[in-house]
Amino acid sequence: MTHRAAGKADGEYGQSDQPNWREIDWPAQTNRVQINGRSVNYVELGTGDQTVLFIHGLGGSWQNWLENLPRVAESHRAIALDLPGFGRSEMPVEPISITGFAAAVDAFCDALGLGPVVLVGNSMGGFTAAEVAIQHPERVEQLVLVDAAGISSASVARSRAGERLARQLMMRGQGDPQSASKMLTRPGFIALGMGLVARYPTRLSKELLSEQLLTFGDEGFGDSFEAILSYDFRHRLEEIGCPVLVIQGEDDVLVPLGDAIEFCERIPGAKLLTLPDTGHVPMFERPVQFNDALLSFVAAPASATG
Repeated sequence: MTHRAAGKADGEYGQSDQPNWREIDWPAQTNRVQINGRSVNYVELGTGDQTVLFIHGLGGSWQNWLENLPRVAESHRAIALDLPGFGRSEMPVEPISITGFAAAVDAFCDALGLGPVVLVGNSMGGFTAAEVAIQHPERVEQLVLVDAAGISSASVARSRAGERLARQLMMRGQGDPQSASKMLTRPGFIALGMGLVARYPTRLSKELLSEQLLTFGDEGFGDSFEAILSYDFRHRLEEIGCPVLVIQGEDDVLVPLGDAIEFCERIPGAKLLTLPDTGHVPMFERPVQFNDALLSFVAAPASATG
């Protein structure tokens, strides 16, 4: 979306939630753990009987959840990790795959002594979270899929539109944090650089955007993109037995609304929440509404959510 179009956004778009993530000493909350011989970076806030584990998407990092971790940590143990090959986590020993990411998440939970968790995943992270629920069902107490990949991504590479989109995404993944940060100097650059991800990127704070740009050019980007396109688990989605909430930005240009609808059709009992005038990352485009929905879902009895 152009900078001029951002004037159409409503007052709730980009509004930060409380507690303010800027007031947290994040380095003090950052930890590392060894998973299959490789170092995995994560942050942790809060305590509670339930653990909410956040999984970022392609080209992302734990910072994708800056607007969500503090609010969730008020009543839960809240954790977000950098998947292998992203952020400050090392590349995995084995070739990157969605199944490999799911195994890494399960091993990460074991390493931290976690039991069943609430898994929240965006884009590729949603793809991974759903795969965890299929491959390691005992690990997932509740599942939240946020503009999740895994439906049309199975066929997008074979279309012309998919080829164009692939080129745009690969260009984004081949940058570096220093050059990416230059886009914050002008609204037009912000709209161009983040327009695939957010509906109105110039309405998001530059502080938040700068945190999202830290992972431009991560080593795992290219292999992860190929992993998304090469794996199809649609025929197994009916095996997911935990309560599932699907959250979808209605104006996502990367993952269409039809994908969210299909997730709900294939996963028994899954519920759909659509957010109008919202793009691919509703967790920081509309954090207040997102956090309200997430916490309400987590607090609901299984009979009400399943």
